[in-house]
Amino acid sequence: MSASLNITSPKKIALIAANPSISQTTGWPIGFWWAELTHPYWEFTERGYEVDIYSPDGGALQADGYSDPEDASGYSAHDLISLGFKKSPQHAALLENTRPISAIDADAYDAVFLAGGQSPMYTFIDNEPLHRLVTAFYEKGKVLGIVCHATCILLKTRTSDGKLLVEGKTWTGFADSEEEFADGFVGKRIQPFRIEEEAKKIPGTNFIVDGMFKAFAVRDGRLITGQQQYSGAATARLVIEALGV
Repeated sequence: MSASLNITSPKKIALIAANPSISQTTGWPIGFWWAELTHPYWEFTERGYEVDIYSPDGGALQADGYSDPEDASGYSAHDLISLGFKKSPQHAALLENTRPISAIDADAYDAVFLAGGQSPMYTFIDNEPLHRLVTAFYEKGKVLGIVCHATCILLKTRTSDGKLLVEGKTWTGFADSEEEFADGFVGKRIQPFRIEEEAKKIPGTNFIVDGMFKAFAVRDGRLITGQQQYSGAATARLVIEALGV
């Protein structure tokens, strides 16, 4: 165990995942993406942090099918961390009855981390209580971590002075090239809009991406963003770096 861990007063993370929904473009049931929850959870807990899992509305969570390491498609069969989380009764139970974000006291946490998936494109993008919570964390000097499609909230989240939170900041999220690949893989358009395309319309912000489906995360002060599902651990590690312990 690293000597840098503070066992007596561990850092605390509020991890927010999306509630189940239905895609209006594909008709699929959608939710959170396994690796974007479990890989950050692993990074944080291995560091000795306490992690509490929430969702906007509370209740049981449902993962996107392609993110399930046991899905028949085999798309995420490599994801042993998520498989271990699923097979552990203690950990699987954490997703059966999540608390709603209305129960979060930002003062009780050092950081908030938003996991992505397909549902955030419908359930995060216009969720004003979630936007206000994210702003509250940020304006209290907390660290903000967001990965993949959850970064869609940054297209609309504003600070208390009315400015977009990403004004003057560098950030990332799911790339247009990755959307095109995913659409081609399933043979239809998946998302109702594209984060990179919309971000490039915002003046005074700097949206960047790396290669397709490569681990990539960006830190701009206390704002930390990850590009896609392979970036969860990298994003979490930058959150840990920003927390300094």
